[in-house]
Amino acid sequence: MKEVANTMEKKTNGTTIPLIRLLPALAIGPSTWLGSYMVASSLFIPAMLQRLDSSNKISLVAIFSTCAMILCAIANMIAGYLSDRTHSRFGARTPWIMGGATVFALGMFFASFSTNVTWLFVTWMITAVALQFIVAPMVAWIDFAEEKHQGTASSAYGGVGMAFGNNGFAVIGALFLGRLKAGFIIFGLLCFFGSLIASILVREPSNIGQETPTVKTDKQPKHFKLSDLFPGWSQGGNYYLTLLGKTFLGIGNFLISGYLLYIMEDYFHKSTHAASTSIQVINTIMFVFALVLGLIAGPLSDKFRLVKWPVALSSIFVGLGALSIILLRNEFSLILYAVLAGFGMGLWNSLDNRLNLMVLPDKNRVAFFLGVYNLANSLPQAIAPIIAAILIPISGYSAVFIGAFLFAAVGGILILFVKNVK
Repeated sequence: MKEVANTMEKKTNGTTIPLIRLLPALAIGPSTWLGSYMVASSLFIPAMLQRLDSSNKISLVAIFSTCAMILCAIANMIAGYLSDRTHSRFGARTPWIMGGATVFALGMFFASFSTNVTWLFVTWMITAVALQFIVAPMVAWIDFAEEKHQGTASSAYGGVGMAFGNNGFAVIGALFLGRLKAGFIIFGLLCFFGSLIASILVREPSNIGQETPTVKTDKQPKHFKLSDLFPGWSQGGNYYLTLLGKTFLGIGNFLISGYLLYIMEDYFHKSTHAASTSIQVINTIMFVFALVLGLIAGPLSDKFRLVKWPVALSSIFVGLGALSIILLRNEFSLILYAVLAGFGMGLWNSLDNRLNLMVLPDKNRVAFFLGVYNLANSLPQAIAPIIAAILIPISGYSAVFIGAFLFAAVGGILILFVKNVK
């Protein structure tokens, strides 16, 4: 089945970046900011909380994640809004990306010296907010690709970049579970220099003198209304479906990936060293699958014009991976989970941004809407710990695995309801 959008608005700024520069930047940039964030949020923060307050670690992870989500949701929209309206000799995106990377690195540095939960909380909130000023502007770089190559650009960002970010760097991060201070500092610097290298590669042109995008309304209102930013369902329904689909899949994925350390220690009863080894094996397998799909899914999508169905069906693999752990409950189940979830998330991450570009309500505000869409990366990291904090004391980790399957399945079903993409 071939998929084509019924209507696609032309880019208003007319700026395109050659793929020879854009693709490596779209791989390096997200791999370093996402890798640093995921290692810190799923490994370093839980390990630090276990060290500082072991008896309350489950509830503290939920509190940290929920508060970060609220702040990040606000910061992400602000970052996208400001980026769309920025004029500088370095373009609209680069100044915010490098400013966010600088604050992120400083936040990680100060978090490494945490001696109590309060200090860790404050520094981590600052760090998480700073990240949004990288995320929202950087994903808008995808729109610098010609339309016929945007599947490839999306695959470089969400496939290759996120393969390294979600899994590749986690293999390295697991080595620092016994050296948390060094881990925080090193991954903070990794984010900074990765963002710098990506910005140099893109070499975003000056946009001084370009027209500032405006919100599309029938008439100018006297007072600002929320509906001016977010269109109604009739105009933005497809966009909201992709946003909800990614959020549900993200919750299903993070219910397991965010608790791998505790699952290894509390469910499989492994020592810290054995848990670290298992986490490395899982992330290595997921990384390989995600990387391969990141390299081939985008070009194949551009060639065959297939987007919606691969994105929707990829969630099934993530859900089956979660079920395999509870059904088998042995070392092989962990390998099977890594294979299935690695394939599913690799396929999803490679193409979901391309699908989102096809259903944007307003192509004049790319950074804003893609930035909001990327909240579906951080939102599940706040919701999943709340769900886990409720389920684990009642039914143990078995309920978490079942919940992961159900959320992933719902995410795929929501994508199937997207219209205007045949």
